[in-house]
Amino acid sequence: MKVLRIGIAPSYEALKERTLRIARGDLKPEPDDPKVWFASTEAFAKVLSDRNQALLALIREERPTSLEELARLSARAKPNLSRTLKTMEGYGLVKLHRGPRNSVIPEVPFDRITLDLPLGRAA
Repeated sequence: MKVLRIGIAPSYEALKERTLRIARGDLKPEPDDPKVWFASTEAFAKVLSDRNQALLALIREERPTSLEELARLSARAKPNLSRTLKTMEGYGLVKLHRGPRNSVIPEVPFDRITLDLPLGRAA
């Protein structure tokens, strides 16, 4: 089972500092550290709303071969669906591939999402 581990940083500043420390080589992430980070629980809740979780499950189960097919399966408007998928792609929640005739093929490359929510200051 492939698991995507998501973390919530205690603040945007903490997330930025962690990223800079990794870039400088001052911090080496542990193998079990989250791969995707959100700056707040609000940002996480917005991107992974119940509706968007259902969309991820639909993509995973039905494996649509185009954005048009996904729009039909999900009963969501294609422009809104496209924006949602672009946001999710930015967080690594979906992969968007180019298919025949420049179609967009969504993929969810994991089976499960886990959330690492610190209650203290450490991120």
